[in-house]
Amino acid sequence: MRSGPLWRVVGLLLFSITMRGQSPELSKTVQEFVRVRGPKIVLTHVRIIDGTGAPAVEDQNVIIEAGKIAGVEKGSDLTATADTTVLDLHGYTVIPGLVGMHNHLFYIARPNLDSQRHFDNPVVVPQMTFSAPRLYLAGGVTTMRTTGSVETYADLNLKREIDAGKLPGPHIDVTGPYLEGSQSYFIQMPHLASPEDARRTVEFWAERGVTSFKAYMNITRAELKAAIDAAHKRGLKVTGHLCSVTYKEAAELGIDDLEHGFFVNTELDSNKKPDVCSQSAGGETLARMEPDGPEAKDLIATLIGHHVAITSTLPVFEGDAGGGRPPVRQQVLDAMTPQAREDFFLLRQRPASARAPKIDAALLWKRDLALEHAFVAAGGLLLSGPDPTGAGDVLPGFGDQRGIELLTEAGFSPAEAIRIATLNGATYLGREKEIGSIAMGKNADLVVIKGDPSKQISDIENVEIVFKDGVGYDSQKLLGLRFTEAVAVSARQIRSVLSELTRLGASGFHSAGNNPERYLQTVTVFGK
Repeated sequence: MRSGPLWRVVGLLLFSITMRGQSPELSKTVQEFVRVRGPKIVLTHVRIIDGTGAPAVEDQNVIIEAGKIAGVEKGSDLTATADTTVLDLHGYTVIPGLVGMHNHLFYIARPNLDSQRHFDNPVVVPQMTFSAPRLYLAGGVTTMRTTGSVETYADLNLKREIDAGKLPGPHIDVTGPYLEGSQSYFIQMPHLASPEDARRTVEFWAERGVTSFKAYMNITRAELKAAIDAAHKRGLKVTGHLCSVTYKEAAELGIDDLEHGFFVNTELDSNKKPDVCSQSAGGETLARMEPDGPEAKDLIATLIGHHVAITSTLPVFEGDAGGGRPPVRQQVLDAMTPQAREDFFLLRQRPASARAPKIDAALLWKRDLALEHAFVAAGGLLLSGPDPTGAGDVLPGFGDQRGIELLTEAGFSPAEAIRIATLNGATYLGREKEIGSIAMGKNADLVVIKGDPSKQISDIENVEIVFKDGVGYDSQKLLGLRFTEAVAVSARQIRSVLSELTRLGASGFHSAGNNPERYLQTVTVFGK
């Protein structure tokens, strides 16, 4: 009876319902970016880095059905059928979809920025509702946390549109408006007036669908405690980019996560006053905190004892480390608008007139790398996200890839770095049974990469197909790169910026890592 016509009809109906549950009907807009979709998809002869930190496994077949990973088997040749799509992926690697844990849907704009880094106030934060989701998905991010929102209703509505299949993008954990104190660097920030205000703010936005919260630099301890308690009552988590409150204080108040590695802990800053952001905003503490010293060991023990995660955001700090960092990447330049590209080169250089930093940025960089590694070695949960906030060199998606590369600089193996950017984020979100690693029964959120990032970590940049809920999206189509569009940005635009920097004597411009002709070689594809 089970093999009769009725059973087959019922089976097909159940399969159809399951498919609709996993992947909604896609709009025409979304379908334009789909490269592969079908009842059954088999990725043959791939290398798997499964997201658990285990070494890569060669020559495997990954079977995708109904939006799920239906099996992982030894590699074999298969023939495509009417119901089965087969992709021959010799030379390719498959990793889990990235889980970005500091991934904004906005950018920071500095009006009238010039080569001396002067700009007009106020600094503004424009929304990137159209481009950011596409860039994230193109880069391999299938789940992301917004980690602070400026246009919260826009973020919530965007999430609904993506979940309904109407717009392309990753699954989104929407963080509410910043929980900021009485003052802020950004004019668009809301300001808390009291602990009661913090509680009401959390409750208001939780009722509207926000699923996490972020405290900011000038919040008081009392306001932070009220926000944490209100969020926890609803089963929601709170992270923070702090300054007025130290890491240890926040951990003892019950915070769930702390942003920016160990860069913004103010515990050892001179003249640090309670509930007031210190002048160095954590630089002094990081410079004084030896990774194997008693202060670091005590802090790490406190964080782990209170189950506090740390989010690594190395890409946003890399430019401060000097030495021509980060490397210029053609795809990143292509994804920028002309103005963003100009700002990228302006911000990349330190003007000759600029004062030398009080604390060596290269020292801070090395110190944070070591502390992040020590935190994991002690059993801490390290997450990853790029913080794409407008320096020009940290773009959605591209920044997530760069973050994985930089984690290997901190001493993690490629497989460990990929785990930090995948399974660790899923674990923090409480979704480790659904996403974050490659295993039978999990969501088919997968990234197909040309090359072998287990041996050459920069291959993480070679994303070709991104599967989300079993639907394979074309990375290049999402990026929207066309030569005819790129030609509009000529090498003359770049040359004019470089000439101005040289004329004004930008510090170190002719050093080995910052030669103007090297930049021009990078952009000659755009034409004369």
